Amino acid sequence: MAMICAVAGLFACGTKSFTQISQKEAKQIMDSRSDIIILDVRTHEEFNGGHIKGAICVPVETIGSEPKELPDKSQTILVYCRSGRRSKAAAQKLSDLGYTDIREFGGIITWEYGLAK
Repeated sequence: MAMICAVAGLFACGTKSFTQISQKEAKQIMDSRSDIIILDVRTHEEFNGGHIKGAICVPVETIGSEPKELPDKSQTILVYCRSGRRSKAAAQKLSDLGYTDIREFGGIITWEYGLAK
């Protein structure tokens, strides 16, 4: 059975995952919905230097158990970092913790829609 799972890809064997979306898609979701969480997984210092308006900061290193800032595991969570590496890691951690609507959209170094401080 394990070999079948490996050949079929881990997706078919119950491994949780997340959805990767474009920054344009993320911006459209932010502009059209109020029931989402915008999650910045950089350090607090990076966050304080500029972040997406409405975002909350939960550094990726602190995600080992369910973050108190994210009580609803079915809520849409848009995840980003600086370049996209940490946001992918955080999205996978959240998925592993049972969050079901995680959408990762990379890093703010290519974000074209303005930042807040």
